[in-house]
Amino acid sequence: MEEIIYLCFFAFLAGFIDSVVGGGGLVQLPALFVFLPGVPLPTVFGTGKLASIAGTTSAMVKYVRSVEINYWSMLPAAVAAFIFSFLGARALSHLDASLLKPLILILLVLVAIYTFIKKDFGSLHAPKLSAAKEKLYGLAIGAVIGFYDGFFGPGTGSFLIFIFIGIFGFNFLAASAAAKVVNVATNLSALLYFGYKGYILYEVAIPMAICSIIGSQLGTRTALKRGTAFVRVLFLVVVSGIIIKFAYDTYGTGGADFAKLSTSLLKWTGFRS
Repeated sequence: MEEIIYLCFFAFLAGFIDSVVGGGGLVQLPALFVFLPGVPLPTVFGTGKLASIAGTTSAMVKYVRSVEINYWSMLPAAVAAFIFSFLGARALSHLDASLLKPLILILLVLVAIYTFIKKDFGSLHAPKLSAAKEKLYGLAIGAVIGFYDGFFGPGTGSFLIFIFIGIFGFNFLAASAAAKVVNVATNLSALLYFGYKGYILYEVAIPMAICSIIGSQLGTRTALKRGTAFVRVLFLVVVSGIIIKFAYDTYGTGGADFAKLSTSLLKWTGFRS
């Protein structure tokens, strides 16, 4: 019971953060590892995924009612993300996901620097694309991000927000809302797989899901009330946290990952046999 209480607190906190800028897994997943020692890895992920999708879905519903976005343009992205998230999860058993860590670290650093330097980034909602192009770009983005989320995952929400601002021209609030639509699809795909395989501890996941919903509702209301400036600051804080986590994993406990990636790139380009 004590472990469940702690996990519920972290689920609440993750739901709050994830509802605004994504990155709730940065809080929830480490807590699951700490308070569920000895539980098989797939069961840890499956239990966390049920809590996550509850909060993400709750936030999505709140955003849909409050933020003006052509959500019909986001549906193709969600469908593509659902399909490719499953394919990414399947690919995980055949490829080494650790090779992505240094590359994702570099991308996240670039995202943080660009957002910090460009002060007006995401401050105005000025869609750049027609409805047809939004659907077409959404399909491509949903496929790429969906595969990444199923294959690896960390930072998915932050990447989606950055893409919806930079390519679609949304502000931070609208981008966060659109990201939730796609994130629900990727989470649902993974959850169906974990549920089918029996990788969910429902006695833990259900209380966590309830707390995640409460956190996501509070986070969404805070974001809607305080506006894009608040979301921008929280976005930078969360991305910085993800960068620190990736840097520690890559150089602190798994520095060989960078060497593996460098060697693979050199071989691919023909500079090393």
